[in-house]
Amino acid sequence: MLVDAKAPVSFFAYPGKKSYLVPDGCTVHQLATPAQDAAASLDKLAQALGAAQAQPVLQAPARPGRPRGKLTAEKVCKAVGHLLPENAILIDEAITSGLMLAPFTAGAPRHDLITLTGGAIGQGLPNAVGAAIACPQRPVLALVGDGTSMYTIQALWTMAREQLNVVSIIFNNASYSVLNVELERVGAEEAGAKARSQLDLAGPELNFAHLAQGMGVRGVRATTAEEFVWALEQALATPGPHLIEAVVPQSLSGLKRKLLPWLLRSLPSLPQPVARALKRKIAP
Repeated sequence: MLVDAKAPVSFFAYPGKKSYLVPDGCTVHQLATPAQDAAASLDKLAQALGAAQAQPVLQAPARPGRPRGKLTAEKVCKAVGHLLPENAILIDEAITSGLMLAPFTAGAPRHDLITLTGGAIGQGLPNAVGAAIACPQRPVLALVGDGTSMYTIQALWTMAREQLNVVSIIFNNASYSVLNVELERVGAEEAGAKARSQLDLAGPELNFAHLAQGMGVRGVRATTAEEFVWALEQALATPGPHLIEAVVPQSLSGLKRKLLPWLLRSLPSLPQPVARALKRKIAP
């Protein structure tokens, strides 16, 4: 199914049904029925356009430098790009803390990326378990937010039980940061202290290094870039499961967080080239 709309919309199609719920102002084009060979049609289209002979533009090999100083989410992503091993599987459920992961790993050695599909959180650590069991000879790195990790923290016990080669990186910013963004996107800027308290993880403070150790996973806590890089080097060099707790400030806070909902709401009304450029700036 293909939906034409003047603004981005959510659209859900259910195979086998003849009717679809379509937002106002949209046109639905049925590209193929279940009885038609869509793959063969796409192959013929590629041949007709000459796309079958097109050569992909490959990213030139490049790594970011070694980060230093006070630890931030951006520096964690930079360290991952600096040290990412060949043929690694990268699990990304870092949410707001992983905004710079893509540009810092773009030129890293060839690797696979499994990322959040949207809708719910908590899949990062289980995804890492599945990847490590499916590909035991490949290093697995899972970048996960502190809030989302608490949905499935018991996956650490499975990693220890099966001695999986997983390095779990937990961004501890003591907040469900993305939910604070969503709260402001729906116009709840004046939410009271009680509502705000539902979205922070500051009391009691979570110590993911201790949680990991309690489930049989080697766990360390990093508060500087130097500590984090050292911990990641050690984890990648030692078989078995590891957890690195990266204590970082929120990536989206203060004025930056207040401007983001306004900017997201304005994207549909902007010229497409400008909207695309802003999207790349927000989440490269």
